[in-house]
Amino acid sequence: MDEPRMTVPRIRQLKEHGRKIAAVTAYDVAMARLADAAKIDLILVGDSLGNVVLGYETTLPVTLDDMVHHTAAVTRGAKRALVVADLPFMTYQVSLDEAVRAAGRLVQEGGAHAVKLEGASPYILDVVTRLSSVGIPVMGHLGWTPQSLHAFGRATVRGRTRDSAQEILDGARSLQEAGAFALVLEVIPERLANVVTDTILIPTIGIGAGPGCAGHILVSYDM
Repeated sequence: MDEPRMTVPRIRQLKEHGRKIAAVTAYDVAMARLADAAKIDLILVGDSLGNVVLGYETTLPVTLDDMVHHTAAVTRGAKRALVVADLPFMTYQVSLDEAVRAAGRLVQEGGAHAVKLEGASPYILDVVTRLSSVGIPVMGHLGWTPQSLHAFGRATVRGRTRDSAQEILDGARSLQEAGAFALVLEVIPERLANVVTDTILIPTIGIGAGPGCAGHILVSYDM
């Protein structure tokens, strides 16, 4: 008998039960089927699509149409995993209404079960609250956030100083309060990732954040 589809409540329960969450990125039906066969819990259709599939130097040129197209391919292949789609750059930063429309397209046209966005500014928290209020689950993303490349200057470990570590911890708490169901922690110190994971109730999904997170994700092409 086929296993039931992984859902947002089931993902949260995995942390509660102490079972690590396995996640990978996928951008097409073939990788989605392989992830399902390996019993991966969560597939992220990441805007890393730009780097590893479309040949861009950054994620910034990736469009909403790109994401809808590739998300639809993944959801056609994945019958077990929860599929989360990235909201690409400038699809959620302009206004709450535009954010809802963009997320709605990923769900309605792409078949995504949830969306992911970066940061924890007051505006981003409003976006998370708004999307959650209309029934679109949201995954947060803190630490190294690729859409902020030009603000950071280059890819570096985030959260090394006391102030920046506190900012990430506060952001994680705020995202949880705003309604996020899970949180990616990318390229932060292991100790900080452990503190965040132990402090908040929602699962943390680490990438370059040490073994203490509630789950881990790899870019499929890197893997």
